[in-house]
Amino acid sequence: MDRRKFLTATGSTVATMTAAQYSRVLGANDRLNAAVVGVNGRGKSHIRAVAANPGMHVGAVVDIDQSVAEKATAYTKQHQQDTPKEYRDLRDMLADKDIDVVTIATTNHWHALSTIWAVQAGKDVYCEKPASHNIWEGRKMVEAARKYKRIVQVGQQSRSTPFKIEAIQRLREGVIGEVYMAKGLCFKRRKSIGSTAVSAVPPGVDYDIWLGPAQPYEFKQNRFHYNWHWHWAFGNGDIGNQGVHEMDVARWGLGVDHLPEHAFSAGGHFVYDDDQETPNTQHVTFDYGGRMLQFEVRGLVTGGECRLLEDSGGGNHTIGVLFFGSDGFLTISNQGYQTYLGEKRTPGPRRPSDGDATGLHFENFRKAVLSRRVSDLNCDVLEGHLSAALCHLANISYRTGDKLLFDPESERFVGNFGANTLLKRDYRAPWIVPEEV
Repeated sequence: MDRRKFLTATGSTVATMTAAQYSRVLGANDRLNAAVVGVNGRGKSHIRAVAANPGMHVGAVVDIDQSVAEKATAYTKQHQQDTPKEYRDLRDMLADKDIDVVTIATTNHWHALSTIWAVQAGKDVYCEKPASHNIWEGRKMVEAARKYKRIVQVGQQSRSTPFKIEAIQRLREGVIGEVYMAKGLCFKRRKSIGSTAVSAVPPGVDYDIWLGPAQPYEFKQNRFHYNWHWHWAFGNGDIGNQGVHEMDVARWGLGVDHLPEHAFSAGGHFVYDDDQETPNTQHVTFDYGGRMLQFEVRGLVTGGECRLLEDSGGGNHTIGVLFFGSDGFLTISNQGYQTYLGEKRTPGPRRPSDGDATGLHFENFRKAVLSRRVSDLNCDVLEGHLSAALCHLANISYRTGDKLLFDPESERFVGNFGANTLLKRDYRAPWIVPEEV
């Protein structure tokens, strides 16, 4: 059995094969051949992580922007000995039998369809956060991964970060007593994106593929590279950009593996008169019955909260998660975690940051691909779906202005037609997430 046949097999023998047996099939010098899709921003981190992993190799880069793809090819060659293939169209890459795994760092609105097509083509997938652009397609990603028996990791690398794993374990052990509330903070300073006029599509850009599942929009520079985050057709605002990391840690720390029945969000796009559609100030409350999850986005000038700004070194950003318990509180940021205990908030157990965990998250993905066990993943697509869905619930409440009653089993709203219309989008042929994956 060669590598390609092994990785596309879905029988019970493959599912139960050990990593040792797998390594004998592949051979000691073989590596997982990866295609990185979307290489303008976060995709470069994927290239570095794959190239630095002895068990992986960048076999292809995929981007709709020719100049971006060419730069990424050169960048890849700086990190490994050979030159990857270049593709403009994801579908051409998926037909390449030499590609074993696909990593996705595209716009949010492409995450679900890219993942579903990849698993249907027999590839395992590492998909950036947020897993999905809307709740409905997130569930379809889970269904597709299970149906085709593929390994799908979501890029919420907090799940592979040693100090964060330790912090969550401390919560489980009762370091701050009974935890009654988690609050995620995304106080990330964002300047105005300004206003730009409709313009010609830049040379070398396949804008039709970039639009993909979205309805037609005329090209504007400030809803293209990166600034697409602030437009509903393509992104999910900062709660679904930076915020989904903190949302995931908050849910993880509370130990909830389901969506809440009640959600309410309010806020606005304040101060700036520009082309941004998503809020730069947003507050969210989820009621889990006996426990509460709150989230706050602040994109304007602001202070910190619960010493998180000071503990993370100051600056313009306060990004992290606060856990409140009967005996104190625990804070997590990218600088580490800290506990404050008792009425006097006496500093307790703490641990500084271990550094960027992207490489660890990719290594966890590689090991799960070898073992063929979903349980080996630190952030399986189901975990990614649930955390992204919280961000989507918040945005739907914000957009409708309603306090929402939600059925976690059917993943639909109760008695709110307007909110249910925002569970999915109208897909543009042929870029359609199918009802039956």
